[in-house]
Amino acid sequence: MNQDLGLKVLGHIMAWSNEEARKEFEWLKLMARLKYDGYRDFHAGMRFIERLATWLQQFNESERKTAYAFIRNMLVYIGPSEMLRLVQQFFPSIVQERIKRIVADERDIKFYRVLADSKAQTAAEHLRRQTLFMGLSDGARIDAIRHSNTGSLSNEQFVQGTQVDPDKWEDLLINLRKDLEDQNARFRLVYLIDDFAGTGMSFLRFDKEKSHWTGKFMRFRDSLERANEALDGDRLTEEGWQLCVHHYVASHRAAEAIRENVKRATDSCTSGLPEPHVSFGMILPKDLPINAANHCNRDFVELTQTYYDPAIQTKHTAVGGKTHVGLGFGGCALPLVLEHNTPNNSVALLWAETVGRRLNSEVNTPAMRPLFRRRQRHT
Repeated sequence: MNQDLGLKVLGHIMAWSNEEARKEFEWLKLMARLKYDGYRDFHAGMRFIERLATWLQQFNESERKTAYAFIRNMLVYIGPSEMLRLVQQFFPSIVQERIKRIVADERDIKFYRVLADSKAQTAAEHLRRQTLFMGLSDGARIDAIRHSNTGSLSNEQFVQGTQVDPDKWEDLLINLRKDLEDQNARFRLVYLIDDFAGTGMSFLRFDKEKSHWTGKFMRFRDSLERANEALDGDRLTEEGWQLCVHHYVASHRAAEAIRENVKRATDSCTSGLPEPHVSFGMILPKDLPINAANHCNRDFVELTQTYYDPAIQTKHTAVGGKTHVGLGFGGCALPLVLEHNTPNNSVALLWAETVGRRLNSEVNTPAMRPLFRRRQRHT
């Protein structure tokens, strides 16, 4: 379907007057070109405008204005250029600043004097090589960090995941010592990196049923402990090393949860790990969820209840503490789309896709049509 035909169909679906159609078509063409057509899971011939026309048809005619208004006024879309900007700012704005402050404290000089003092500058370069970057998921954009800092960082400072076998850990240590010409060198800074946190639960949470902490953070701890045991008395990290956690984007709720949980977990069960320093490229507004008290989204919230198929509920969504996930995993109610995928923390009407089913002889569940189809991590 070409765009002009898609717009014509959309105008008919929305029953717009000529004046309304002209105004909305201008906005739709602009936003499709600048943002939405870049969504990674769209197919050729079925981009944003065509998907929008299909998506709106699942609602009754009287409800389509509510659904369209949600997309028009509430949708937050983080595109590739915006995400790349957050990735590119990570090293100079977060990592370099920490390195300079550490060196300034150790040498008892002012922070701004580090790059003007030759010995301090040498110490900063040394510490920069003693920094290790580890991805918590594919969204960590490890390749983009490396490419945007060529000449400043070595390829041997990057690891795609945190569950690393002891041989890989040993290779990282050997390369570090070779580069620094110091057989006693160890890592002093370790950064764990991810793209998005909606609740913070996948990073770290307390499993009440099993009475222990779980998540990506704990898997990193286990991998590090196994590696240290395999090194026969040698260690990967120096005494007093720092552990840092960085997310490019986080909801306000997730930012608070991660800060609180890393402190609780470190105090209770992660002996050997320092309390992590937590940072974010961008924290979404506290009032972004569509069910926030100051929003007038009651009509759309009702749609998330009406047009809902329980088939999207799994043992994985149950971890969020909400049985009904119409407002997304954990009830986050985010109107958010990331260009490479839609978080399941966003309202399900944006991403869920089902064929619908009959639960019994009296109740039908609707087929859910996604506007931005989500590629599920758990199936």
